[in-house]
This record gives sequence, structure tokens and C-alpha cells, in this order.
Amino acid sequence: MAKKPIETYHEDGQWKSRRQGNERAFSVGGNKAEQTAEGRAAAQRDGVEHTIKKMDGTIGEKNSYGNDPNPPPG
Repeated sequence: MAKKPIETYHEDGQWKSRRQGNERAFSVGGNKAEQTAEGRAAAQRDGVEHTIKKMDGTIGEKNSYGNDPNPPPG
């Protein structure tokens, strides 16, 4: 089964990281930079995309560490 993409987000006053589609975060706490590093490490390990959301829930950044579904043109 393919691994799910990772998202880092802010909820209930805390930064968290989880696999998309899961209710529960696999990592909670720290500041945005610390939680982004946790999410990035998991995405690199799994070879999936990592979405980093802003405090308001909108997408701030996306990085792909595997088979990019949307590679840049060129």
C-alpha cells in the first residue's frame, strides 16, 4: 500500500504533523519550524509530498520527496 502524503498544520494552539486522511497526528508540539522538520523527515523517509499549512489553514508550501505527481515543466 502506498504511503500517504504528510501535512504539517496548526490546531488547538499547537503545531502538528500527520499523514493526510488520518485524524490523529503522529507528532505534536514545538514551534512551526520544529514541527515542519518532523514532517519533512517523515516525508523524506516515506518518499511522499509534504504540505506545510499556515496558521489559518491555507497551504503555505509544498515539497515532494518522491514521485512528484506535478513535476515542474521543463
